[in-house]
Amino acid sequence: MNKNLYHVLGVNKDATEAEIKSAYRKLARKYHPDLNKDNKEAAEKFKEVSCAYDILGDKEKRKKYDNNEIDSDGKPTGFGAGMGGGYGSYGTYEGNPFQGGFSGGDFDFSSIFGSDIFSQFTGSRGGFQGGFGGASRRPRKGDDIAYTMRIDFLAAARGDEKTVNINGKNINVKIPAGTLDGQTLRLKGLGQPSPNGGSAGDVLITLNVDKHPYFSAEGSNILMELPITIKEAVLGAKVTVPTISGKVAVNIPPYASSGEKLRLKGKGMKTKSVAGDQIITLKIVAPGKADAALEKALREMPDETVRNF
Repeated sequence: MNKNLYHVLGVNKDATEAEIKSAYRKLARKYHPDLNKDNKEAAEKFKEVSCAYDILGDKEKRKKYDNNEIDSDGKPTGFGAGMGGGYGSYGTYEGNPFQGGFSGGDFDFSSIFGSDIFSQFTGSRGGFQGGFGGASRRPRKGDDIAYTMRIDFLAAARGDEKTVNINGKNINVKIPAGTLDGQTLRLKGLGQPSPNGGSAGDVLITLNVDKHPYFSAEGSNILMELPITIKEAVLGAKVTVPTISGKVAVNIPPYASSGEKLRLKGKGMKTKSVAGDQIITLKIVAPGKADAALEKALREMPDETVRNF
């Protein structure tokens, strides 16, 4: 069927070269096969607008088309039609997307997609080489594989190594010290193979860190709340506390208050760039059962004002 190429591109017959080029750019982006996977209708539409631009984007071809010397398929009309000269039959003139490559009137596809994106799915900067089958496209990177892994708090804080099975293949995953909940590790080249000889995709592992009974993380610092007795708070004491690297002794100063903080330098998470601290928040805890002697001693204490409101 002989189509109106100006209607195909959505422009008027008196459209300028710039208007035709602009219209084609929009349609090529919209219907490009690599942006419309397994969409036959989009692929056909892309061929249609590409063929239209191949004629209207070329001054000489457009002139012949406007003078009815060639039709919308590029075939000669009237005298000489079918004689094998000139443009010949559909599918053989230079720039046809079905044979010999589509030049698009030397159209620069990178102006539509950007050179980085374009290089992933086309064989050259100027357009398709070898038609829409992609036989001469540059190799495309394989697809990435997304994977989620649960790890315990200490493994994330201190660093660890885990083995996971992805697509039937065991992969050793090194978890760096100081990993926080929700971080993603990228294992390059361990994803899906390329469909046409390019590099393999990556494996993206999102780490979900389990909560710890008494530790939590704030940047590279480890936070914990330390319960102390009233006696320890008033008289001071030396107590043993856990850290992510083992137990250490800590001095509780006399007359300590709930909410007071102690800092253990270098006892936090150690990353390549920094060593965090462990920050201990004191929490005074009343006895779990009645203590007559304590009650008597407290009653005998003079009243003291600790509030300023």
